[in-house]
Parts: sequence; structure tokens; C-alpha cells
Amino acid sequence: MFGGFVDLVLGGRCAGCERPGVTLCGGCRRLLTGTTPFRAWPDPRPPGLPPPTAAAPYAGELRRLIVAHKENARYTLAGPLGRLLAEAVRAALGERRAVWVCPVPSPRATVRRRGHDPLRRITKAAVRSLCRQGIDARTAPALRVVGRPDDQAGLSAERRTANLDGAFGLRSRWAETLIDQPVLLVDDVITTGSTLSEACRALESAGIQVLGCAVLAATARHRASGS
Repeated sequence: MFGGFVDLVLGGRCAGCERPGVTLCGGCRRLLTGTTPFRAWPDPRPPGLPPPTAAAPYAGELRRLIVAHKENARYTLAGPLGRLLAEAVRAALGERRAVWVCPVPSPRATVRRRGHDPLRRITKAAVRSLCRQGIDARTAPALRVVGRPDDQAGLSAERRTANLDGAFGLRSRWAETLIDQPVLLVDDVITTGSTLSEACRALESAGIQVLGCAVLAATARHRASGS
């Protein structure tokens, strides 16, 4: 409430549609609550990728909201985006009522440059939303970046996969905790699926089975089907 008041007084703009006023206007807020999660397989599909569920396509206002939170530190967007991610998680879970939610980690240098960890912040908001809905959801920051992947922008699907080979490792203290537990990987956007595939490989190499993936949005290079 206070953040919205400050935006209004200081001449802020909606991060989604740039309408003068609050960080998230009523129209864009309704957009986030009116989505239908769907299965979003990349094309081509990387090997080892668990079923990915996206809350919405990566376009328009949602794309701008994700970028504004990630790159411009619009922190108040974490709550609405977290609730959107929670809807993708619920769709990926099906009838299950418990889950460990594991975010894909970012390199420390990237976190320092941004001044925050966007996905970690959104994941925590998603878990709070799931708990309010009666889901026994817990955050599992079980992965860490161990390689030095190049910037993925502009790389083909094949080069993205090669670039991320061995990029993630499991934090040892999570090894026993997640064995035989329902685990979902989460990320903000799925493009080729190579990041999620490699993150899944890191978990499964330690004997941790991954139910699937949940993301805020899927880019245009996917085949959508009902979830």
C-alpha cells in the first residue's frame, strides 16, 4: 500500500503498461490473475527435461514486468509474480499437496550486478502463496553455480546446452533431505529448456527425482499443450 502511494505521489508508472501511477496498475494485476497455465515443451526438446509448465507466454506486459523486477529492481513486483508462479506450480503438481520448490540459481556476479536475486525473491513469494492455499510448499535452494557459463543470449539450442554442461552442482546438505521427496524446479522464463535440463541433471545425479518444472513464462519457441 505504502509503495503504491509513493509511486502515485512521485509520478511512478506501471511496470507493465507504463500507465502513470502505481508500479502495477489494475489492468496488469488482472492480467496476472487471469492466466491459464499450460505445458510448454521447447522445440527441439533437450534431453532429460522434466515436463515444463508455464503460467503464460513471455510477451507484452508480462515480459515487461519480469524484466522490470529482474533488471530494474522493482521489488514490489515479487509478490504478484510469485503468486503467478504459484499457479504454474499448482498446475504442475496436479493432485499433489506437498512440494519442495527448487529455484535455478544465478551466478554470484549476476546477483551482485543486479543487487538482488530475482528468482529467489519470487520463489519465496510463490511458496507463501502456495501455503495460503493449503499446499505444504517449502523452498529448497539446493543448487549452486559451479561452472562459468557464457551469456546465453543469442546462442542456439545446441550451443546453450553445451554452454551449460556441468554448470550446476548440488549443495551437499540437501542431498538426504530431497531424496524420495516431491521436487519441482522453478525459473522465470523457459526458452530452449537447456538451463532447466542441466539443473535437473545436477539433482538427479544425486538421486533426487524431479517431478517437473514451473516457470512464469515461455518464449515463442515452444509447443503449447493443455496441462
